[in-house]
Amino acid sequence: MLEVGIHESDRLVQVAHALSTRSRVDILRLLNTRSMNIIELAESLQLPVSTVANNVKILEAAKLINTELLPAVRGAMKVCSRNYDDILISLNTSIRTSKDGMKFYELEMPIGYYSDCEVHPTCGMASHEGMLVREDEPASFYHPKHVAAQILWFRKGYVEYLLPLEIPQNASIQSIELSMEMCSEAPNYDNDWPSDISVWVNGVEIGMWTSPGDFGDRRGTLNPVWWEDWTTQYGLLKTWRIDHERTTLDMQKVSDVSLKDLDIDQRPSLRVRIGVKPDAVHKGGVNLFGKQFGDHEQDLVMQVAYVLDETE
Repeated sequence: MLEVGIHESDRLVQVAHALSTRSRVDILRLLNTRSMNIIELAESLQLPVSTVANNVKILEAAKLINTELLPAVRGAMKVCSRNYDDILISLNTSIRTSKDGMKFYELEMPIGYYSDCEVHPTCGMASHEGMLVREDEPASFYHPKHVAAQILWFRKGYVEYLLPLEIPQNASIQSIELSMEMCSEAPNYDNDWPSDISVWVNGVEIGMWTSPGDFGDRRGTLNPVWWEDWTTQYGLLKTWRIDHERTTLDMQKVSDVSLKDLDIDQRPSLRVRIGVKPDAVHKGGVNLFGKQFGDHEQDLVMQVAYVLDETE
């Protein structure tokens, strides 16, 4: 997995440029299961060989792929292989220390930067400027445009985020908090539309919250002017906290899941999934809000409290 932090400005720009066109993303997709030469890539993408060769140079410069010259019937051929299965871009990270010596690592992940998903209609996403993809087409959630999402919704399924844990090796984690604005997903909106929304960390379900509805009785404080009045407007800010004893939601216990259940030792990242289980009683979907929609000016926020083990 490639991790690029906001502090690595040059590297971040290089990787973002390499991922900025559909053709280069398609090349990475084709290299998912096997190596391919430039002619094979060009035939698969129905693009000129010269265009593919230029895109390969950009991906190679960003170190997202490796190339190797191998003998061919006429001269040599350039064979391409992918370097990484996952690319994680971390933004808005900070570390602060309290008066008692507790350290807090905080990261805000834009809601469009999910690393995996499985969604079913009704579904869609929008940025602050307008709709990003055609509504109710689950495949559109894999479009590169998804990184710009400031609101996204789906009736069934999940979105999953890979959050980097950029803390010292001798850190002893005391708690993990996850904060997000969300609500149910109904046609247009329905304030009385319950949905059992679950959150998982590293594959472990830490708890479930029954959202009372998909809220649209007033406009969301941050919503852009173009967003229609007759649809979802805002959610509720929910904070999950896992410590050594339990998991709480807004300070109320929701499960016995504790830090030891999450297998976080020596892990460089945290995998957070938000969704509705197939066997949920209320399958009312999910709306997830970014900092430019709804009522709360934030994306998905993670805060990790830790102390340093001075004996190491």
